[in-house]
Amino acid sequence: MILTLTPNPSLDRTIELAGVLERGEVQRATAASQHPGGKGVNIVRALAASGIESLALIPGDADDAVVRALCVENIPHLTLPIGAALRSNVAITEPDGTTTKVNEPGPTLSPEQLAALLALTVEKSDGAGWLVLAGSLPPGAPDDFYAHVIDAVRAAYGAKAPKIAVDSSGTPLLESLRSAPDLIKPNGEELAELLGTDNGAELESNPTLAAHTASALLTRGVGAVLATLGSKGAVLVSKDGSWHGNGPAIEAKSTVGAGDSALAGYLLSTLRGDSAQACLQQAVAHGAAAASLPGTMVPSVAQTNPAAVVVTALA
Repeated sequence: MILTLTPNPSLDRTIELAGVLERGEVQRATAASQHPGGKGVNIVRALAASGIESLALIPGDADDAVVRALCVENIPHLTLPIGAALRSNVAITEPDGTTTKVNEPGPTLSPEQLAALLALTVEKSDGAGWLVLAGSLPPGAPDDFYAHVIDAVRAAYGAKAPKIAVDSSGTPLLESLRSAPDLIKPNGEELAELLGTDNGAELESNPTLAAHTASALLTRGVGAVLATLGSKGAVLVSKDGSWHGNGPAIEAKSTVGAGDSALAGYLLSTLRGDSAQACLQQAVAHGAAAASLPGTMVPSVAQTNPAAVVVTALA
């Protein structure tokens, strides 16, 4: 079972345009859709689509729009009531797949609510194969919240604790490194942030450089790095080696949730006992399939083509 914690979930609305986004102008959309979102929610959506046992933990009241949407879509979830409305995020997509996102900050969680969310996560981690700590932190949460969750889960279960992945950005991702997560999933910009550089665009365009940069994080206790690089696929770096996965060629419709789907593909592949290279193939295939779908739709494993992903070992 794969458990995800999304402390700042959202209702994700996607608006599709027929042409290029023009600032300051009035434009008509060709389509619009909405789904429950947040990185961990998206991961469970993708896993559930493939029949993988999973559960999304989120704060939120039973009558919240996000929670109602989870129920409508039959997404496995468990909520912690907070007495406040969850946020809405808007993504605007152009015909070539260019996506502009506007994300609200989300409701403020009190120290008591954060402690209850941590306790719920520890409780539900019993027997899980993976725990994924995903997305931004809500107002009120300390920057090292994910590190506290990692420490608490491992203290509770010891050698039986699930493997822990972190998919976040900025200071929360950086602070999580002190607790040595088993896996992190940055993109090029986030990888650059972790190393204190401003070459995110260069890392995304140069898989060899991205892998070399990611390898520095292994010396800080991180078990593995799955870095998604947009159209350049992804690199996987662990103590066993470094690989680049590229392809298949797609017509991008929306990049919303592509990174989340890539992580879902990687995780379900680990549950099958696949090799590192095969896990990377499935991750890239999942991400590509997600980008080829409109709006915030996520693919099932049957909609992916890992055989079309070329994996190359890197020095």
